[in-house]
Amino acid sequence: MFLPILSGLIVSVDAFFIGLSLGLQKRCKFLYLVIINVFLFGLCILGFLIAGRIYERIPFDPDYVVGTAFIALGLWTILHFFVSEHIKRRRETAAEVHISLKTFALVGMVMSGEAMLITVGITFIFLPYSTFVIPITVALAHFGYSALSFYLARTKHVKRIPAVFSYVISGLALIIYGLMALFVELGI
Repeated sequence: MFLPILSGLIVSVDAFFIGLSLGLQKRCKFLYLVIINVFLFGLCILGFLIAGRIYERIPFDPDYVVGTAFIALGLWTILHFFVSEHIKRRRETAAEVHISLKTFALVGMVMSGEAMLITVGITFIFLPYSTFVIPITVALAHFGYSALSFYLARTKHVKRIPAVFSYVISGLALIIYGLMALFVELGI
C-alpha cells in the first residue's frame, strides 16, 4: 500500500513547477488551477479503470514498458528543455511573453493527460493489488503540489526559480518513478 502512494507522490512533483509557472502569470486565477485539477481527477479515475481492463490483454509484461517509458520521458523532459532553451536564446528578445487562456487550457490538458498516464502506469505495476488509492493519490498530489506552488508564487515567498531546476527535477522524478517500476518488477 505504501509503494503506490509513494509512486503517486514522486511522479506528481512536476505539478509543483506547473503551479509555480501559472502562479507567476498575472492573468491566471486560482480557479483555473482548480478546474484543471478537477478534470485531472476525472482522467486519473478513467486511467485506473482503463488500466485494469487492458492489463490482461497485453501479451507482454507491461511493467518493463512502463518503467522504460517513464525513464525515457524523464530524459526527454530534461534534454528538451536544454535544446529549446538554446533555440529560444537565439530568437528571443527581452520582450515579456503573455500567456493566453488557450495556453492555460493546453497546459491543463497536458497536465491531465500526463496524470492519467501516470495512473495507468502505477496501476499496471501494482496489479492485482491496485486500489482506488492510486488515482486519488495522483490527483491529490497534483492538486496539492500545484496549489502550494501557485500560492507561493503569488505571495512572493518564492523568488523566480531558474527554469533549469524545474525541468531537471521534473525529469528526475519521472526517471526515479521509471526505476522504481523496474525495481518492483525485478524484485529489488
